[in-house]
This record gives sequence, C-alpha cells and structure tokens, in this order.
Amino acid sequence: MATTGGNMKTILVTGANGQLGRELRDLSASFAGYHFLFTSKEELPIEDKAATELFFDRQPIDYCINCAAYTAVDKAEAEEAKAFLINRDGPGFLADACARHHTRLIHISTDYVYDESIRRPLKEDDAVSPLSVYGLSKLKGEQVVLQKNPSALVIRTSWVYGAYGNNFVKTMLRLFNEKESLNVINDQVGCPTYAADLAAIILKFIDGMEKGKQYEGIVNYCNQGITTWYDFAVAIKEFVSSPCIVRPIPTSQYPTPAKRPKYSVLDTSKIKEWLEPTIPFWKDSLHTCLTILSQR
Repeated sequence: MATTGGNMKTILVTGANGQLGRELRDLSASFAGYHFLFTSKEELPIEDKAATELFFDRQPIDYCINCAAYTAVDKAEAEEAKAFLINRDGPGFLADACARHHTRLIHISTDYVYDESIRRPLKEDDAVSPLSVYGLSKLKGEQVVLQKNPSALVIRTSWVYGAYGNNFVKTMLRLFNEKESLNVINDQVGCPTYAADLAAIILKFIDGMEKGKQYEGIVNYCNQGITTWYDFAVAIKEFVSSPCIVRPIPTSQYPTPAKRPKYSVLDTSKIKEWLEPTIPFWKDSLHTCLTILSQR
C-alpha cells in the first residue's frame, strides 16, 4: 500500500464541503497520524473520469472516503441524467482508480435503496427496490463500486443531519423562527444519523483497516432508536423551546416529486459485530448537534 513521508497514510475525502465532509474535516485534527486531502466538487469532480484518474496518478492515496453525491432527492426526478452521472458513474470512476492504485475505498450510500415493504429493521442483504431516481442512482452506484472494486466498503446510512449544510434539523430551526405552526409527516419511520457520529465511525473503520482488518461489502450505520419525522421535529422544538405548533400529517397530505420510503429502519447488528462501537441514541446526538448550533 502506498505511503507518504515515512509511515503517514493519506486519506482523500471527496465532496468535502458537504455535511459529512465538513465533519470529517473537523475530526481530522484529532487524527495526526494521517495526511488528509479534502477536495470539493470543483477540485475533484468525480464524474469526470480523466480528472479522477489524473488526481490519483499525481499522488499516492491510501484511503478514499467518497462523500461526493447528488442529494437533491426531489430535483433528481427531473435531473435523472445528472443524478446518475454523479451517483453512479462518478463512484465507478473512483472505484476504478482506487483498484488501480491499491487505495481502500469507503463509499457512502443510503437507506433509499431498500424495499420499503419489509417491516422490520433492514439488513444489508435484504431486497432492494428504490422508489425514486435518487434511490436508484445510489443503488447503481453501490453496485458499480463493488463490481469494479470488491474490497470497497459501502456504508448505508439514513436521515443524515449535522451542523453543516442543508438538512432537516437546520430546516426545522429556520421554520420555527418563521412560522407560528407547521405540518410534519408522521407516517414515515426511520433512524436519524448525526453526521459527526458517522464521520467518527468511518475513521474507526480506517483505523481497523490499518490493523489488518478486511472490512468490505455493505454495512449499515445510523444512530440508535427509531422515530418519525414528526417526532424528530418535536424533539428539536422542545430542545430550543420554540412556541411554534407542530402538527402531524400523513404523507398523502404532503405530496413531493420523489416518493420516500415509509419504513427505513436500519439494522446495525453487522457494524456492532465488526467495530463494537458505542452508537449514541438519536436524541442524545441531536442534543449535541443543537448545542453546537446554538453556540454559533
């Protein structure tokens, strides 16, 4: 495996200006034993095959964490070609480059790939049946990554939020300031994931790989506990003591261009077996995130 400057390993983070990329940037200061390369979509557009190959040819990279993605779920219904270019083709080019340079690839995927008709926590080998262009583009991305680079690790996660970027938590905080009441869907069930917790798990995987562990294939990660978007919103409201009235509504009363899964609770048994991590309860991580946001 390639090294730079003695034994220091290089970790490339693509899509580094997104919410997960920014959390990895914050955490990198605590991982002094690694050299990090953080690239924006402008600096490394993964959907550009030639640019990706050139980037890998120019310097040795030991690990690549692919946070680059097209994440505008509703917009993807009208921008199918763009969604597939970034979510399928780009990861394929990365997987090729990583395989050629013996770089370990960690690719981030989503709960949107699963078959929502399964009404129990979803395991990595369960049936897949995406409901949206976004979900299908992410599924095809997973498939091409593992086809071109079987030693890659694909992490499926759900309901990601954090202190950076656009996400449900920050949207709720804004709406609480703007509105006296709002309606939130209460018949979609899932598991929130705090981006900072996911970032820590990814670096824990790399530490394990450094010790010779062969983590590969698909694994789920989310925070502990199950909730609905409505209960998630209420938890945010209570923490910030907002007077805004939050009302529960069914999905049928809030039509969107892309269909969302009604049930996307992830089973995290596999990651617990592999890493024995301490996975925080979703409300505890939410409080951590809201505390950070309140101090900004």
